[in-house]
Amino acid sequence: MLSPAVIAWLEFSLCVTLIGVAGFQLSRYGDIIAEKTGLGGTWVGLVLLATVTSLPELVTGVSAVTVADTPDIALGDVLGSCVFNLLILTLLDFLQREESVFTRASQGHILSAGFGVILIGFVGFNVLLVGSAFDVALGHVGLYTPLILVLYAVAMRTVFRYERAQMAAYAEEHAERYPEISLRQAVQRYVLAALVVVGAGIWLPFIGEQIARVMEWEATFVGTLFVAFATSVPEMVVTVSAMRLGALDMAIGNLLGSNLFDILIVAVDDIFFTRGPILAHVSPVHAVSAMSAVMMTGIVIVGLLYRPKTRLFRAMGSVSLLLLGIYLLNAFVLYLHGK
Repeated sequence: MLSPAVIAWLEFSLCVTLIGVAGFQLSRYGDIIAEKTGLGGTWVGLVLLATVTSLPELVTGVSAVTVADTPDIALGDVLGSCVFNLLILTLLDFLQREESVFTRASQGHILSAGFGVILIGFVGFNVLLVGSAFDVALGHVGLYTPLILVLYAVAMRTVFRYERAQMAAYAEEHAERYPEISLRQAVQRYVLAALVVVGAGIWLPFIGEQIARVMEWEATFVGTLFVAFATSVPEMVVTVSAMRLGALDMAIGNLLGSNLFDILIVAVDDIFFTRGPILAHVSPVHAVSAMSAVMMTGIVIVGLLYRPKTRLFRAMGSVSLLLLGIYLLNAFVLYLHGK
């Protein structure tokens, strides 16, 4: 008879396999939708893929603040996912053997990355502001919640207007790549793949909690790192699949868009958390993850502007090594402060 630990790891492997197969299809049909509609890969990655692959974080967050009543797990999952999503860029750079991903990616990603700095930094600022005279609430939600909703809406509108200006050139450049598949077929298959990714992604956090229990790992540390990794598996699989299909901009757009959507989840969690503003009930250590994500996003912006061509040991560029270094530093600090 199999032990509980073996069963948990087998379930985890099955779940990741489902996400891997469906994630590849999701990125492929997302690319077809981008071509058929004339929308750029950045916009499709930012909205379609990012929203679908971030739904596990949304479900986990709502469950954490309602059923489990653990706001630290909810916020740790969101900010940990932001940091991990940016780490995935290091993996993309390693897989892109010919040249750095930052030399080929569209500079339009700077828009979404810039909004990411604003939104993530805003949450980190409010985590540290809790308890001061400026800590204002609107009923049981913090003042920051409606501001996050407004900032997210502005970000989506701004990126959409930018992409719309690029539509004609995009459609001309990529026309007739998928003449055998209609837009309706692409949308139907996209929705089917999305349902599989969402279902498996929702299952993943519960498997992660089961693994933490049977392995006797520390709960807070697992919540902010392991659960964040588990709920970010859809982003990782879909992003790598998109890059292998040649849709690099869709891959990067998925990561940066997922970070924007993850911060929107903070506002959603705050609405469902009825004991008061959610950031008033979490550890200030979460500001470390927020600042790590801000620094990593800033590094991505530098890479997109500077476009470094040199690669260390023919494996990855200096930008990717900086991203990896900050991720490891963030993990180490969280480990030291875990209770």
